Amino acid sequence: MRENARVTSEHAGDYQELVDEISELLGAPATLENRDFELIAFGAYDSEGDLDASALDPVRARSILTRRSTAAVRTWFENFGIARATGPVRIPPTPEAGVNRGRVCLPVRHRGVALGYVWLLADEPGPTERQLAAAMEVTPRIGALLADEAQAGADLSRELRAVLTAGSGWQYEMAVTELRTALGPRGEGLLALVCVAPWPSADPDDAPSVRTIPGATALCALPRSAADHSLALLVRLRSPEVLTPATTAAARLLERAAERADEVPEPRPGPAAAGIAAPRTGLTDLATAWREASAAARAALAEPRLGPVAHWASIGPYRLLTTMPPTAAQDPAVRPLLAPAHRELARTAEVFLDCAGQAGRTAAALGIHRQTLYYRLSRVEQLTGLDLADGEDRLLLHMAIKARRI
Repeated sequence: MRENARVTSEHAGDYQELVDEISELLGAPATLENRDFELIAFGAYDSEGDLDASALDPVRARSILTRRSTAAVRTWFENFGIARATGPVRIPPTPEAGVNRGRVCLPVRHRGVALGYVWLLADEPGPTERQLAAAMEVTPRIGALLADEAQAGADLSRELRAVLTAGSGWQYEMAVTELRTALGPRGEGLLALVCVAPWPSADPDDAPSVRTIPGATALCALPRSAADHSLALLVRLRSPEVLTPATTAAARLLERAAERADEVPEPRPGPAAAGIAAPRTGLTDLATAWREASAAARAALAEPRLGPVAHWASIGPYRLLTTMPPTAAQDPAVRPLLAPAHRELARTAEVFLDCAGQAGRTAAALGIHRQTLYYRLSRVEQLTGLDLADGEDRLLLHMAIKARRI
């Protein structure tokens, strides 16, 4: 019986053929992962042979089922020096780490850089040195494919970053033209732009592979502010009503962001959120789409009920609030209420306004007596000089409190 991993890559068939070739040379199924331990392909096997369910250990099973390994598993294997090795590395079974069977790792390198790993489940004595040497002769061909794909992805990252940072005018038009040329027909269909923020690094090399994100066309890491960074992802859609590819890609990137955040030095970024812009046909309006995606991500960070993945069309008043300058929350009338000493009063005012000024709903939401609510609201009016019975005063107070979150 032959079973192949599904690989979303223009080199999918090439990867599969090379992994199958290694499996034949070694007489056992092999798997190929990139340097981020994301599954690319696994080789042919006999249904009565090594991939019987009872032969799988937790690490192997998770890799095949979820198509990637956890950060802890990556660290454990990297401690055996696989990233520096130029030849096969034998790894003994370690049941306490979920590795019930021994491994042989064949590092895949290109011009001296480790780009991936071929793995073999191998109990002692395992393949012979002659078999391993023959298998290692195949790995440079895999490395060349990975390098070619990485270069193509890096080029698209540079082009997308140029568009999103170009501002306006002829620089923007030129950047869009270059991205359109690089994407070819892929840039002419229906697209959605996704923003993930904060992303643990602005280094393009730390961004995930486009190939491992469903529907991804291009992605790039770039500064979002002086304090943190964001990740931009361009996703192909089939219908403007079906945003599942963008939502799925955003959720997967949030998982990666959480894993990467655990690996960076202190101070670590907080939890990330994702925003998805309204779908567009072609690349002309990417600058506006990026503002929408960034605003949706900011809204999800400010208001957890909107996230962790927020759509621009669904963030309501935050579509306006995210366009306001940072000083908007410093309105002189509202500033005293937003002082740390009055946090409870500010929360009461926000819930009251969220409940459309209905005292019963507000008291229930806060878990307090109505008389307590009335007392707090009178204190809010005293601090701000605003009349909570006046529509414009209530609008000003509500916007200032919400703007503080942004």
